[in-house]
Amino acid sequence: MKYLVIDAGNTSVKAGFFEDTRLVKVKRYGSAYEAAADTGAYADTPVILASVAHSEEELKAIFAGFRRKILLSPATPVPLKNAYESRETLGYDRLAAAVGANGRFHDRNCLIVDIGTAVKYDLVSAENAFVGGVISPGRKMRFNALHTFTKKLPLVDATDIPALVGTNTEACLRSGVLNGMVAELNGMIGSYQESYNPVVLLCGGDAPHFETQIKYPTFAAPNLVLEGLIRILLYNVAEV
Repeated sequence: MKYLVIDAGNTSVKAGFFEDTRLVKVKRYGSAYEAAADTGAYADTPVILASVAHSEEELKAIFAGFRRKILLSPATPVPLKNAYESRETLGYDRLAAAVGANGRFHDRNCLIVDIGTAVKYDLVSAENAFVGGVISPGRKMRFNALHTFTKKLPLVDATDIPALVGTNTEACLRSGVLNGMVAELNGMIGSYQESYNPVVLLCGGDAPHFETQIKYPTFAAPNLVLEGLIRILLYNVAEV
């Protein structure tokens, strides 16, 4: 059986094409409209749509031609206990990643480190529950903030981890953001390790830039949100 899952994030849209639970192909798009146009052949296929950038009404309109679709919402049943206090404000990408992590490591504490537009640290307990976590600014957000909220600092962008000591203003900015993120990542993961001893899964668009800097064992899981979305879709497939 073929299935389609759509993760419409803040910076891009990712589509996962599945045969049963096997991920066959991943495609990225610049917009949800582009994704809908390109995947029209799946209009009669069970589809799950999740977005942190579009409302349910917008997704329904964009994917109007898809007849067997589920829109991930706070009311959607998921194969994981949700202990988050403010479910209405929980990003669907965080919930889907939690379901994906739980599918990989059932009955284990899991820490999901999603390094993207924001950096998110989310804990899934050994009791198979999404507990919550931490959200901090991502790489581009940090560079933009330093430029926007000061009068003279230039707008800089970089991904390669630089020397610790910058010898000019741009080098200092690169070091502050990137080495600062490395210190944060290791500090946060270390704190979770002390308290929960979790399996650590790394995902997000910026994860490849930082994974070699993390001093704790991690599992690369670039498609963790898609893995969670297919589990949620299959959990609800009778409804579509």
